[in-house]
Amino acid sequence: MSGLISVAAAGRLSRALATPPWVALLVLFSVGLILSATLSPSSEAASVGTVGSAVCDLSRLSPLRLRELVRINAGTLNVVLFVPFGVALGRLPRSPAKVMLVAGGLALPFAVEGVQLIATQLGRACESGDVVDNLAGLLIGLVIGAVWARAAQPGQPI
Repeated sequence: MSGLISVAAAGRLSRALATPPWVALLVLFSVGLILSATLSPSSEAASVGTVGSAVCDLSRLSPLRLRELVRINAGTLNVVLFVPFGVALGRLPRSPAKVMLVAGGLALPFAVEGVQLIATQLGRACESGDVVDNLAGLLIGLVIGAVWARAAQPGQPI
């Protein structure tokens, strides 16, 4: 569903951000994917009605170590989930809209975990480590997107 919405709205967003349609599509699709992956009910909540604890696990406030990133686990998936969004934001031209979108992107992991904390019927766990992982993925993507945008400009040194 988020894919259809993304395709339908990409042209309008592309014009508003003065960016190629594929960048606008990537912004929309990646936000839709993030929201779908993080705010849909857990399989336990959907099947048996399990609810969340209404408590946030604040035990991890540090980024994943490199050896943890090479294995597929919840942490690496949280990092990878935000990379495309960061790439899209990094590809946007400098503008007040980009500043607002980057600020919104930085706030998004906190908002997601807040919703997971409050909406216990989703059966999701609020974890500080998820925020750290999401922010790491966003920053990795921003760097990739910014370097890519710079490299795509003819005659500009990298």
